[in-house]
Amino acid sequence: MLYDPKVRGLVYQGALVVGIGLLFYLATTNAIDNLRAARIASGFGFLSSTSGFDVNQTLVPYNATSTYGQAFLVGLLNTLLVAVIGCILATFLGFAMGIARLSSNWIVAKTAMVYVEVIRNLPLLLQLLFWYIAVLRPLPDARNSVSMGAGFFLNNRGLFVPRPLFAADAWLVWAALAVGIVGSVAFAVFARRTQEQTGKQYPVVLTSLALVLGLPLLVWLVLGLVTANPISFEMPEQQRFNLRGGLQVIPEFVALTLGLVVYTSGFIAEVVRAGILAVSKGQSEAAHALGLRSGPTLKLVVIPQAMRVIIPPLTSQYLNLTKNSSLAVAIGYPDLVQVFMGTVLNQTGQAIECVAITMAVYLTISLITSAGMNIYNSRKALVER
Repeated sequence: MLYDPKVRGLVYQGALVVGIGLLFYLATTNAIDNLRAARIASGFGFLSSTSGFDVNQTLVPYNATSTYGQAFLVGLLNTLLVAVIGCILATFLGFAMGIARLSSNWIVAKTAMVYVEVIRNLPLLLQLLFWYIAVLRPLPDARNSVSMGAGFFLNNRGLFVPRPLFAADAWLVWAALAVGIVGSVAFAVFARRTQEQTGKQYPVVLTSLALVLGLPLLVWLVLGLVTANPISFEMPEQQRFNLRGGLQVIPEFVALTLGLVVYTSGFIAEVVRAGILAVSKGQSEAAHALGLRSGPTLKLVVIPQAMRVIIPPLTSQYLNLTKNSSLAVAIGYPDLVQVFMGTVLNQTGQAIECVAITMAVYLTISLITSAGMNIYNSRKALVER
């Protein structure tokens, strides 16, 4: 009976499960004994205790009297903010550099090659420190802020921009924005299906911009004429020693975002270049034979086919960018690791709970990102008929 491969396989798998369970049990009991010896209470009750510390960037109301649970939320939102903005900007920059590497212009191609090779071979931590210490810190102090016009000021404390103030009827502008987004998506689907069936093209980009930007702007102007202005702005004012008013974008956020975007775009550029080269040259030659120029050929023929090769490794770059944001602790940006695994852990001593929650958060973000990209990849995949 033991000579049966199926039986042996079940025995080995059962032994492996028992061994893993035993290791988990020993690790758990050892941790509990150590916590008892150190007189540290286990559990997640500490999340409702008062934190007693401030955070220099918060997307939700928070102060020193808030709880550790609220501090966790602040760190999580700050991490998600950097991840979302970083993925979007890195995608645009990476695609531009990847296409530039294949340019027929020698200067453009070599410049893009130097950019990619330099960025990919420098440690990310070193690049973050460069942006923070060498680029942003030498900026003038608040007293000598650089005025960029339209209420924008730049100094070593960050970028100061006008703060939007929303009136009671400002929800109509947001509703118009939502309608514009839904309308642009619907129009893009309609345009794609029409092009597949008849070959006729519609100005999707211009129409989407008109819906997403023009419709809310129109509602804003109409409300401003009929009633009061639904959205006003508090402008930063240059004082004798400081700036007053407006919205501050801290330099740690700028340095982290720039570092992640520039670093990740170098890898995305190579992914894009490989995807384009994977498309047969006969596709471009056929498009040129039909009278298409290089720009429309790249947009309508090459890139859609290359996306089937680009999407899987692009997903990995999005995951890497999100996880690399944990290096924010090196420059003091209050992300999840710096706030929760740093300050909260040191104050409470709940090391196991803090580490477990942080690991679960990054795992959840990665799984959600992968699931979303897999859905997008399945729509781009070739379907056999």
